[in-house]
Amino acid sequence: MKKVRKVLGYIIYHLIAKHLPVSYTRFNLFSRQIRMLCGKLMLDKCGRDVNIEKGAIFSTKVIIGNNSGIGIRAEITGSTQIGNDVMMGPDCVIYTRNHCFDRIDTPMRKQGFYEEQQVTIGNDVWIGGRVTILPGVKIGNGVIIGANSVVTKDIPDYAIVAGNPATVKRIRK
Repeated sequence: MKKVRKVLGYIIYHLIAKHLPVSYTRFNLFSRQIRMLCGKLMLDKCGRDVNIEKGAIFSTKVIIGNNSGIGIRAEITGSTQIGNDVMMGPDCVIYTRNHCFDRIDTPMRKQGFYEEQQVTIGNDVWIGGRVTILPGVKIGNGVIIGANSVVTKDIPDYAIVAGNPATVKRIRK
């Protein structure tokens, strides 16, 4: 029954819900509620009052907490844990695996992939637009990530980070 529920949610989401208007428009046709219902069907754990925005693509291995969102056109490729009260800007990308490139005698495209590494995002995090988060990164609670940043390493609690690669600019007090 669980598999049927996931497949049903996936089909409804990709055929209809993903294409509905963004949630903040005046005539949104209940798009937020429909996408949240699809998330509850597709995901093993989907919190209360979740906002999955238009065009978001995400793995069924995502876990999302209460009052959190997945941004417009965001892409989450694998096992990702999103805490409570997380805001995500548009066009964010979260990768959970990467291409192998160890051998120089074989083209990289033929070397396969490294093992998936879960990305963990704490509670009360603000992820700016067009942020890229790489495999295995752990983002602490209360973090702010500036727009267009590339997060390559773990981020401590209450840090404000920005840049490529993202570096700590200061700690929130």
